[in-house]
Amino acid sequence: MKLSIASVYSWYRNVIRNPKYRWWVIIGTLVYVLSPFDVAPDFFLPFGEIDDIVLVGMLLTEVSSVTVEYLKNRKDNSIASNGTTKDETIEVNAASVE
Repeated sequence: MKLSIASVYSWYRNVIRNPKYRWWVIIGTLVYVLSPFDVAPDFFLPFGEIDDIVLVGMLLTEVSSVTVEYLKNRKDNSIASNGTTKDETIEVNAASVE
């Protein structure tokens, strides 16, 4: 099995988009970042901070995209329940009169 950064990011993205596991991944990421026990310990200054920064960046990116999708869906649902939109198109069948 070939493990690459792209596959890890893809897995992380898919898991955080699943509502069943979303909070577990968010809490796990925060615990990992705050924990002194890392893949690269924090006392190795340049390398110890890199994994934490990458994880926080991935977390913020995915949580913000999930939030934006949620807000768009919520807006679309409120428009659909209202029944009116600003850009409502009216189709007219026209026939020429001679």
